[in-house]
Amino acid sequence: MKLTHEFKNAWNNLKDGEIESVMTYGKEYMHFLDNGKTERECVKEIVKQAKENGFISIDDAIKNGKIEKGARIYAENKGKAVALFIIGEEELEKGMRIVGAHIDAPRLDLKAVPLYEDGNLALLKTHYYGGIKKYQWTAIPLSLHGVIYKADGTKVDIVIGEEETDPVLYITDLLPHLAKDQYEKKLGEGITGEGLNVLIGHIPSNQDEKDKVKYNVLKLLNDKYGITEEDFTMAEIEIVPAGKSRDVGIDRSMIAAHGHDDRVCSFAALKAILETENPKYTSVGLFVDKEEVGSMGNTGMESRFFENTVAELINLQGDYNDLKVRRSLANSMVLSADVLAGFDPNFPDVLDKRNAAFIGHGVVVTKYTGVRGKAGSNDANAEFLAYVRKIFNENNITWQIGELGKVDQGGGGTIAYILANYGAEVVDCGVPMLSMHAPLELVSKVDCYETYKAYKTFYKGV
Repeated sequence: MKLTHEFKNAWNNLKDGEIESVMTYGKEYMHFLDNGKTERECVKEIVKQAKENGFISIDDAIKNGKIEKGARIYAENKGKAVALFIIGEEELEKGMRIVGAHIDAPRLDLKAVPLYEDGNLALLKTHYYGGIKKYQWTAIPLSLHGVIYKADGTKVDIVIGEEETDPVLYITDLLPHLAKDQYEKKLGEGITGEGLNVLIGHIPSNQDEKDKVKYNVLKLLNDKYGITEEDFTMAEIEIVPAGKSRDVGIDRSMIAAHGHDDRVCSFAALKAILETENPKYTSVGLFVDKEEVGSMGNTGMESRFFENTVAELINLQGDYNDLKVRRSLANSMVLSADVLAGFDPNFPDVLDKRNAAFIGHGVVVTKYTGVRGKAGSNDANAEFLAYVRKIFNENNITWQIGELGKVDQGGGGTIAYILANYGAEVVDCGVPMLSMHAPLELVSKVDCYETYKAYKTFYKGV
């Protein structure tokens, strides 16, 4: 019996030939990222892949009037969240195996009246979404993604800045020659929220209009998309970094991209459930919105969407009652699939190195998150942690334990506590990363791969 323990380097723990699988997985994940830069785009991609793998919509299942064991069903929530179910051998009342992730990410949203002109420039007013460092969003190429409904009800999808031939957008910063006053401010005050105004045009119209540059931008948008300024007031438009995800390091071991938090865990959960067949307990891939702003709203985890969907499925199994729904949720096991800050040698003082997650040490299990004294945390039970350790060890999953920073440094949360409110066993389990919530975040490919393997093992339950 070995008395001491040391977490393994995941690269060194790969089997012969498995490094090729890591690199292939990385390419698949990067494709998912590049096609899912907003929560709406992620849902489209998830549903597309689900249909290709035999999933039918819950509406079709309801029309059929019943579900059989092994049925593959997806339920979409207003185009911003989605849940995938594979019905298990056991009745839903016996519980589910759920991997729950979020598909929203920190970004800039356009205000309801965004477009204006000043200084011979056309600009867009923004309101940042989630926790960002505002100064990081200046002087980088940006793209615009969103959905607009015209006055006649026609839906228009807009993407500007992603193709190589597209123009990009841009937020200016102050030149160092004139930044004396800016330098004297705190880091978080150097760029204000109201200062995150996006440049979108500069050529004036030759029409007799007061704001000629603004008018020309509207004309260009109307020519291409058929929209007017009033349509912006009803729109959902997001500003994100332009460009595709990129390999990092001469060994191509890492990925830099926007939205790793939490699409890196979302893709791992998606791929794992798509490859799951005939599970004992119903397997669920849950992909929700609004985690970065508190999980509120009708597309966040606080909504009744998931609970209502489970109720519909139990009804399709016959002999419905509310107690079965409650038992199904309470008897479930959940991996709350979210990222954790990895140890960064450039900023070592914010983490307790003995209890920090490390890039390249595999999937990280986080017993508790919360703020300082575990406030707002789901603190996982030792019994459930022992089960997770057992199945990971038996299936050669490289895993580690980590927590989010030193006790008094700060903290954060996930959707774990919301699912735990049903009585389910829940623990956070995901990818360690660097530069979390930056416009471009960084992950290790081997951690991504081990996380996928961990989720697939969890679905199997063996």
